[in-house]
Amino acid sequence: MNRRTFLATLSAAPLLADEIRSKAEGLKITSVGLVKARQKRPRPEYTPRAGSYWTQRIAARPMSIYPKYNGPKALWEPDGGGIPVFTVEIGTNQGITGLGQGGPGGGYIVEQHLKKLLMGENPLDIEMLWDIMWRSTLYYGRKGAVIHAISGVDLALWDLMGKFTGLPVWRLLGGRTRERVPAYATGNDIDQSAEFGFKKVKLALPYGPAEGKEGIRKNVDLIKRTRATLGPDGHIMLDCWMALTEEYTLQLAEAVAPYDVYWIEEALPPDDYEGYGRLNAAVRKPLIVTGEHHYTRYDFRQLVHHNAARIWQPDIQWCGGLSELRRIGALASSYDIPVIPHGGGLNGAIHYIVNATNSPWAELALPAPGGPEVVYKLFEEEKKITRGPEGVYMAPPSEPGMGWQFEAG
Repeated sequence: MNRRTFLATLSAAPLLADEIRSKAEGLKITSVGLVKARQKRPRPEYTPRAGSYWTQRIAARPMSIYPKYNGPKALWEPDGGGIPVFTVEIGTNQGITGLGQGGPGGGYIVEQHLKKLLMGENPLDIEMLWDIMWRSTLYYGRKGAVIHAISGVDLALWDLMGKFTGLPVWRLLGGRTRERVPAYATGNDIDQSAEFGFKKVKLALPYGPAEGKEGIRKNVDLIKRTRATLGPDGHIMLDCWMALTEEYTLQLAEAVAPYDVYWIEEALPPDDYEGYGRLNAAVRKPLIVTGEHHYTRYDFRQLVHHNAARIWQPDIQWCGGLSELRRIGALASSYDIPVIPHGGGLNGAIHYIVNATNSPWAELALPAPGGPEVVYKLFEEEKKITRGPEGVYMAPPSEPGMGWQFEAG
């Protein structure tokens, strides 16, 4: 490039900046609606291998204290496989759209309330729009389906911003702190996880207080087999999904001590902050962790107040979206608490994880065993799977926006 060309380039740069600024200032939301999501690269349907965890999903649940509901979740969940997540699409006057997914029950609130607050606004004003949605729903929200709704909208706004700028969301957050993230596998198909290369496995605890000491013995048998499969250096975690009591958790922690279990997750109902605090004080190993069913920074501030957990696990589709996950993560960082988001490798939280220095792992779940090879090949490609000293790693998407593997159907 000669001097004349270089100077011409410099003089043109402000015009380009002005054009971008004008487009940003003129961007307006023109549509907000729920859409059906379909996979960009659909996997072939198949019947999972008999006995797979994902065909039964039998685990300790809060409802397990009632014999008629002590079994698969389908016994007590809403018909049709539970309340699904919703997908919201936000459109603009410049033809740029954003997609986001939020937790159960949130879709109705998006359509009947949040939509009117978003129409005509600039979608790049994410902080202001989050605050408007939060303040307008305080009188009937703060937790549950309302925050699920805000979460989905927030993720759609971040997706839209990424597409507007042409950058993946993790770039907008300030870049990544590492090239790839160690991942753990959720699910009780232990052999499949180990064969895939995972050295970190989270088990759904099969038995809770309703099965008494016999249940603890059976839990220990599963953990013992998992330790034998992973070897002495593998990590084993237990997901208890709000199903235990303080006393049962203490007994469980003592029983699994010989097998070096890393954490006990969500042992108690989420609002039992005092109980979590007592457990965290009494049990140093396994670590007491929680956060999947906690909402916004205010719930996590209660975890701080009661010294209730050693690791936090907010869900990006439930806790208030990426905007609120960042606030939760900043709060955790100030107390040197790691943040390992629930489903973090599956629901978009990888953008946060790869950016944050206090978010060491991502959670993945393999497709159920028994499928054709293409199913697992697609999974590896979508999650950018590599392998190394910590087992399986994943990397964030490189596409603009959230890099979703789904699109509006």
